[in-house]
Amino acid sequence: MNTATDARERHSAAGFLDSPILGMAPWIVFSVLVGPGRFEIAVGAALAITVLLVVAGRIRAPGSSWKILEIADVVFFAALAVIGALVSEATLTWLETYAGEISNLALVLIAFGSMAVRMPFTLQYARERVPRAHWHSKEFVRTNYLLTGAWGLAFLVAALAGLYGDLVLHNANNLWTGWIIQIGAIILALRFTEWYPDVVRARAARAGGEPAEVPTVGALFVPLTGYLLPVGIVVLIADAGPAWLGIALIAGGVLLTRTLRRSGTPA
Repeated sequence: MNTATDARERHSAAGFLDSPILGMAPWIVFSVLVGPGRFEIAVGAALAITVLLVVAGRIRAPGSSWKILEIADVVFFAALAVIGALVSEATLTWLETYAGEISNLALVLIAFGSMAVRMPFTLQYARERVPRAHWHSKEFVRTNYLLTGAWGLAFLVAALAGLYGDLVLHNANNLWTGWIIQIGAIILALRFTEWYPDVVRARAARAGGEPAEVPTVGALFVPLTGYLLPVGIVVLIADAGPAWLGIALIAGGVLLTRTLRRSGTPA
């Protein structure tokens, strides 16, 4: 492997470690895993990931300041672990049903709360990736408000879907409300976190007279259209809807993905 390739891989790894996506990993894992009979597993996995990320962060950057999301990770999942170990069986059953929605709403509050105090939580990660001279620029700050807001909206969708499954359908394990919709919202937020900063950088380069290709709006939705294919397969296998729906999702996913990859609306 040559030096240029090594440098690119190190840059990519560093970028991932400095990404807010890493700080949200415990919440994503917990949201996907939790459900009836899975509370202890979900809390244990989320707390283990939290501890690993905090330790890795301190080793990688000794003396670095704590981030809003890191503090929330530690406090929330440690508290859930203690509560789960002490409460009665009836309360534990309630937690197994609603803990997913509680965690999703907690992250919604963290996201919009951090925006309200003018410190969107993605900003702390972004500052570790750009020179200090850009920290207070209008585009830099605006970008992080949008990224934080996107995560807040994604987890709000996940919470509402889960609540609908629990309170209306009375089925916490409903495939659509418990898994498909929630995972889809997270996929879109993940993609937006990667896509939008590239759009901002490309536009800035063009404004400065440099040639740059602005990512298309279609490129934003490619992962989500690709998600339709496995969803269609799951619908057919798990009998989570009529056969025509599963077939339509598979066909639509393939066609939309190809179309968006070939052409897209300029961002």
